[in-house]
Amino acid sequence: MCRSKLSEVLEKVIKAELIRLGWFLERTHELTRLARELEARPSGLSAEVKPLALTLAGAYLTTRYPGFDLDDPDWPALRAQIEQVALLLEQVRDQVNAQG
Repeated sequence: MCRSKLSEVLEKVIKAELIRLGWFLERTHELTRLARELEARPSGLSAEVKPLALTLAGAYLTTRYPGFDLDDPDWPALRAQIEQVALLLEQVRDQVNAQG
């Protein structure tokens, strides 16, 4: 469940950065697609976003349906991902506030 919520947070962070850069909001939860959209724009965050997007891409669906969540969570990796997403969120927030 934690990974699912973290993937949702990352989705919103990426979308916020994309919108800041002029992207028109689309209804999608596909992190890899959003990461590609970000990579195609002048954002300094795409290098940080891409590995997180690839790692968390399946979390949204696999934690919502029974049978996919049989593995024990890798808590140290999850904590590191949470820290990375929190850092991205701060960076996007600062850039949005700077445009103000």
